[in-house]
Amino acid sequence: MAERLSVDVLVVGSGASGLAAAVSAEKAGARVALVTKGALQSCNSAKAQGGIQAAFGDDDSPEQHAEDVWQSSHETANRQLVEVLTAEAPGAIHWLEEHGVEFTGENGGYRLARCGGATRKRLLQVGDRTGHAITTGLRDAFLASSGDAYPNCPLVSLEREANGWRATCLRKNGEELQFDAGAVVLAAGGRCYREAEERGELSTNHPGATGEVTKIALELGAESRDLDALQYHPNGGAWPPTMQGYSIPETTRAYGATLLNADGEEFTDPLGPRDAVSQAIFDEVEAGRGVETPDGHPAVMLDTTRIATHDAEISLPYMLRRYRSGGIDPLRQPLLTYPVLHYQNGGLVIDERSETTLEGLFACGEIAGGTHGRNRMMGNSLLECTVFGRRAGAAAAERAA
Repeated sequence: MAERLSVDVLVVGSGASGLAAAVSAEKAGARVALVTKGALQSCNSAKAQGGIQAAFGDDDSPEQHAEDVWQSSHETANRQLVEVLTAEAPGAIHWLEEHGVEFTGENGGYRLARCGGATRKRLLQVGDRTGHAITTGLRDAFLASSGDAYPNCPLVSLEREANGWRATCLRKNGEELQFDAGAVVLAAGGRCYREAEERGELSTNHPGATGEVTKIALELGAESRDLDALQYHPNGGAWPPTMQGYSIPETTRAYGATLLNADGEEFTDPLGPRDAVSQAIFDEVEAGRGVETPDGHPAVMLDTTRIATHDAEISLPYMLRRYRSGGIDPLRQPLLTYPVLHYQNGGLVIDERSETTLEGLFACGEIAGGTHGRNRMMGNSLLECTVFGRRAGAAAAERAA
């Protein structure tokens, strides 16, 4: 006999978007349960290094941020979602700070970097462990709340009920755990780990990114968009073997690193949109101007020796430690790099409240589509998780009331 519990809001997923939704729903007065396939700490968000975008610069604005997102998406994003994302970005940063996230400062303000596709410096960072800092702060906040967490308890089915939803999860011992919920928030991420395995490629993703929850929603009739639009991270680690699949922070390029071919020539704008930079690398290798790793894999060079030591020590300390432990000093020699599968741009269709096309079923984070269109700017995934996670949690609590 399955154990049955009744809650107002059930959140599926423990990355930044799920945690933001759970914290927001609980603060709105809802009884909240959060379930996740693995450990609470297991998520892609914690691996996000580069940073989070918000318009704080004197020469910047939410409107300029929105225009950069729109152009980087090749005008395929949902403009209304984009405007929500960028308008609420500064407030989202302050909300994260209220939950213990301490962004790197400079000259009395935030240390801001310009990232690929951006026309202004607006990338905030916590060194190069931004995602780790955000998920830690939000997880601590949820665990200190009245909400309940159920790790190692993946969602296996979802059914519509008269007053909401019945969700069935599977405990590690094989026993079923059922939730009757007034509203459900899906925040279980994308599918790039599974996709990379099937393609025989590397991925930056956590092994839990396999897409089952998206499939459950689609089978219920939820609409989707751009599910075929998977994104490559331009700078996957290619050597040494311990760094293969590691996402070299794109802030390396923000602080002066550039991409070189076998002849030492620059061949692309290092601050171009992600898809353009990735394609340029693929094209350079295809044209025979790439280099080869010691184990025979294709690559180009990322000349990180151009980064000032001061910038690297403040904004790239984790990357420096990782590479130096493998015998390579990024400030003394270029890194070998090649694109790796990174992010599911598309997903479930949502409105401005993060509600899917099915009433009472919400989605936020990588599982949702529209905010980025067919190509995402770096630094906007953690922002989307925060902005739309908060919106999903509050709207789900209201729906369940």
